[in-house]
Amino acid sequence: MSEIKRSEKGNFSEGRISTLILSQAIPLTLAQLVQVVYNIVDRVYLGHMPGETEGIALTGVGLTFPIISLIAAFINLFATGGSPLCAMARGSGDNIRAKDIEVTVLFMQFLTGLFCTIIFYVSRKPLLYLLGASDNTYGYASLYLSVYLTGTVFVTMGTGMNAFINLQGYANRAMLYMITGALINIILDPVFIFSFKLGVAGAALASVISQALSCFLVLKFLFGKRAVISISLKDVLHPKLILLKNIIPLGLAGFFMSSTNCAVQAVCNATLSIYGGDLYIGIMTIINSVREMISLPINGITAGSQPVISYNYGAKIYPRVKKGIRFMAATGIGYTALMWALILLFPHFFLSVFSSEEKLVLSGRIPMMIYFSGFIFMALQFVGQASFVALGKARHSIFFSLLRKIIIVVPLTIILPRINGLGVFGVFLAEPISNLTGGLASFLTMYIGTYRKMPSDKPA
Repeated sequence: MSEIKRSEKGNFSEGRISTLILSQAIPLTLAQLVQVVYNIVDRVYLGHMPGETEGIALTGVGLTFPIISLIAAFINLFATGGSPLCAMARGSGDNIRAKDIEVTVLFMQFLTGLFCTIIFYVSRKPLLYLLGASDNTYGYASLYLSVYLTGTVFVTMGTGMNAFINLQGYANRAMLYMITGALINIILDPVFIFSFKLGVAGAALASVISQALSCFLVLKFLFGKRAVISISLKDVLHPKLILLKNIIPLGLAGFFMSSTNCAVQAVCNATLSIYGGDLYIGIMTIINSVREMISLPINGITAGSQPVISYNYGAKIYPRVKKGIRFMAATGIGYTALMWALILLFPHFFLSVFSSEEKLVLSGRIPMMIYFSGFIFMALQFVGQASFVALGKARHSIFFSLLRKIIIVVPLTIILPRINGLGVFGVFLAEPISNLTGGLASFLTMYIGTYRKMPSDKPA
């Protein structure tokens, strides 16, 4: 087995908490921006394709998002379960265990990629129609998904293992690897879509190539000498699968967060196909794209906070744990308040970025304002969830993932359109209601049940 280096790199027990978190969060935000860019750039180009009425190509690609979210759920099952445990092991000085966790997660990400590729390709036709595809949109959806799935292994390994570069103190390098892939995607998209006239297939192919490059760079680092925890192929071929009993319970929180996104998107598309048709599925595609973009900074703050909080929790330095949670909450609430105001003031701008189809943009103004009317409360959900994950409290995180999405959003999405003729607007109204109730429940439980019970001083 390759030797583990003893290094001060990634030591989060010293220095200002705010500086440590921002040093992680800023590169992470940019890295996550890259991940979103893989799909967002596709949507921008497809939304402006000539000859497409009411954004049919964009709508077709939007139907694949629940499936892509489900792939992300399987990535998170191991990545968000393994990375906090790895950080805690490093904080307690147990680098052997940290390495075993990293190797096991990499092995499982590879198997996950193969599994998702086969299952979703074989079942794509009934699955896409179940998600709300029509005869007009199925061709676009099927073509995009078929090509996209060829790169699933690159997505699971590249995205899933990027967190392990970050927790070793190399957030800038993790960001660089993702940005490199994004730039390739941005360059290849117009070439494949317009110059080679490949349309949606070109958009998917550009994503596959760029994701493969990012994956190569991530693995090159983890197998290289620069890594604090350097691994070898021999290590990966002998994973410690017994560690899954610890990784999976904690990772279920991230799994449910992404898989419930899949469930919500599926129910929304199916309901919108009844009350509004392809036009409103296209509008929801744009709204989901905007949500992904504006959620990046708060995702970066929470993701940047987690290794810092986990490390100090593993080292039992509780005052620093509390400072990390306070900083995460303050920055998250401030940011969501700003974006909440901008979207409500300028909905037309955000819609027009993703489509030049006038009917789609005009029809989407009111739904967008309804959908984001409770966005400010999303910070509470993010902070509560991230704190539970960072502290290894898997059951709490899982419960609040299910509460907001499955127990609140899904039933409301089905019921509200039937009340007082709300129709499609009822679908969009379910989101702000869940933001308020789910966000408050998650944050208050974390604050009262966990934060206030932590000791004020490090035990002797």
